Amino acid sequence: MIQKIKVTKRNGVLEDIDYEKIHRVISWAAEGLKNVSVSNVELKANIQFYDGISTCKIQETIIKSAADLISVDCPDYQFLSANLAIIHIRKQAFGRYEAPKLLDHVKKLVAMGKYDKEILEKYTESELNEIDSFIDHNRDHTFSYAAVKQLEGKYLVQNRVKKEIYESPQFIFALVSAILFAEYKKPERLIKVRQFYDATSKFKISLPTPIMSGLRTPSRQFSSCVLIESGDSLNSINATSSSIVRYVSQRSGIGINAGRIRALGSEIRGGEAFHTGVIPFYKYFQAAVKCCYQGGVRGGAATVFYPIWHLESPSLLVLKNNRGVDENRVRHLDYGVQINKTIYKRLLDLKNITLFSPHDVPDLYDAFFEDQDLFEELYVKYENDPTIRKESIPALEIFSTLMGERSSTGRIYIQNVDHCNTHSPFDPKQAPIRQSNLCLEIALPTKPLDNINDVEGEIALCTLSAINLGQIETLADLEILCELSVRALDSLLDYQDYPVAAAEASTMARRTLGIGTINLAYYLAKNNVKYSDGSANQLVHETYEAIQYYLLKASNKLAQEVGACPKFNETTYSQGLLPIDTYKKEIDAVGKFELLLDWEALREDIKLYGLRNSTLTALMPSETSSQISNATNGIEPPRGFVSVKASKDGILKQVVPGIEKYKDNYELLWSIPNNKGYLALVGIMQKFVDQSISANTNYDPSSFEDNKVPMKLLLGDLILAYKYGLKTLYYHNTRDQGGSNEEPEEVCEGGACVI
Repeated sequence: MIQKIKVTKRNGVLEDIDYEKIHRVISWAAEGLKNVSVSNVELKANIQFYDGISTCKIQETIIKSAADLISVDCPDYQFLSANLAIIHIRKQAFGRYEAPKLLDHVKKLVAMGKYDKEILEKYTESELNEIDSFIDHNRDHTFSYAAVKQLEGKYLVQNRVKKEIYESPQFIFALVSAILFAEYKKPERLIKVRQFYDATSKFKISLPTPIMSGLRTPSRQFSSCVLIESGDSLNSINATSSSIVRYVSQRSGIGINAGRIRALGSEIRGGEAFHTGVIPFYKYFQAAVKCCYQGGVRGGAATVFYPIWHLESPSLLVLKNNRGVDENRVRHLDYGVQINKTIYKRLLDLKNITLFSPHDVPDLYDAFFEDQDLFEELYVKYENDPTIRKESIPALEIFSTLMGERSSTGRIYIQNVDHCNTHSPFDPKQAPIRQSNLCLEIALPTKPLDNINDVEGEIALCTLSAINLGQIETLADLEILCELSVRALDSLLDYQDYPVAAAEASTMARRTLGIGTINLAYYLAKNNVKYSDGSANQLVHETYEAIQYYLLKASNKLAQEVGACPKFNETTYSQGLLPIDTYKKEIDAVGKFELLLDWEALREDIKLYGLRNSTLTALMPSETSSQISNATNGIEPPRGFVSVKASKDGILKQVVPGIEKYKDNYELLWSIPNNKGYLALVGIMQKFVDQSISANTNYDPSSFEDNKVPMKLLLGDLILAYKYGLKTLYYHNTRDQGGSNEEPEEVCEGGACVI
């Protein structure tokens, strides 16, 4: 018997619930979907209805009821629940299902102060009407449920306090495209706007959270990654903290190089006082990171970098663990430990590592990044200098501590600083790489600031996007996607604002971009190759060769049109070098690879015209944006056929793409026997990627005696990653005991690398 209850309308009026209307809506949302039952959704929702329930609550209950039914066997419930959620969003935003005309919508939101008034200044009414003619609002119904909830939570323009939504998803894609190509001349700009709108709304190009949530609003800071280097002086440390606050509030994830700060007990003012060491300053940076939300979208997060040979290294390595007291722990930052060949050799030879305070050996600190041979020479020299304060520790002991902490916390990261500088688009003598970013995929030059207005210092920004490999049919498809990505992001650099002068100066001089990929796992499954057994090596080599080649070609073409970036002379590209010249040759042992594209002709064009952008590639985690595109995360294998991710809206289930056709081809994370095949693939990618890669290592303790991963294996994987030329390692993932194929995935806390 159907329960008779009253519902409360939006205007407060009570009336009988209309079960037939509910049935019609769910049936409409289910059209064309497989293995979904309208009656199951109705039954699950009906038992949650109560007398006086609001119409809004009814809609939310129906959506959640459909979402709860998402499974491996019935993946289309993710689209049924998404369709229902889109109806709900449209009614909230427009008071009806039909979207308004673009011109009317923009005028309204500009008047409300929600959209940038420049949209109406840059485009005529007829142009906005033309853009409106190719907006396909039906594409709102290609999202999965997890995608819609991420859009609702992070991307759609809204009043978060009043919980009022003002737009629907296709307006995001259309207006982002319009703004990015606003400076192009007619009629080319509307052609580019349409091309980019189609590429993004069809999920071929994925954009990061700062762009998707902020571009079209009065906010104008869209770089996902900010790299800030601190000097050793109080002025520089204060300038670093101030810069952190300004960028955290603007949606950015932060990388902090604090390696220069002198060690505990160092002399101050000629011995007048003892230095308090680095930990109090790390706490200072932590407070700056956590003092505000990133644009109201996510909490602030940062990774702090320091050399493994820092005198305080034994204390720094344990800063994140749960043992100890608050006075000697700084748990709300992540840490990047910097290593090079000299240090690895000490481990392999079972010798000692000598620790120094960087302030006592400044030339050693500089050589660590700029000149590897000089570093080794100075390192030995200072080890034998009795006048310099130092401590000698067995390399195995300090590396075991490092890998133990990486294993237990998951968030002690690795930066191989020699690879970052020897296989780099920057000349390390002119522009050394001294740090990475929050998520370990950016490698850009920085210089400490002496004060917040210091333009001689250098804050590095990187603006991101990603290509969805699951959406390409042939490698030739990549050329237009690469060109659109380069042109769009390069335009963004001129459009956005810069809260700190040193960031603007650096960005305008170097024009760095980081274009990555998502959905690699689906791409491999479609091509019936695996992470673990070497079968994907050739495909990955061909794919990432094409991506880097076409990105360089696009940037070179842009340089021919508007000029190379001002500091092109500080790149190795200006010396005629390409990534194919400087990669770690040991990776060639995993396959017989041949280059398929005309790199020599490209080399000559770059020498002749330069590049508009100093960097072009970076492979990021892309947690949120992968969900928006119904794709697998970045380059990672999925943990299960259904990913289960926690969000402020509860648990979000998402089924891997193409499961009905390619389920047997997928290689799930915990079915991969070891990290060797994965690390080889990352090494192949790194051959072409000019910045770095957010690469993870993964371990299932149940595969080992006493449920404990052997230290020998952890160290072996670390050395293998170095051998293959990896610049960085990001998360250390450990499988929970008794984990299933629907394990919750930990999302990058900063979310900025989400792209």
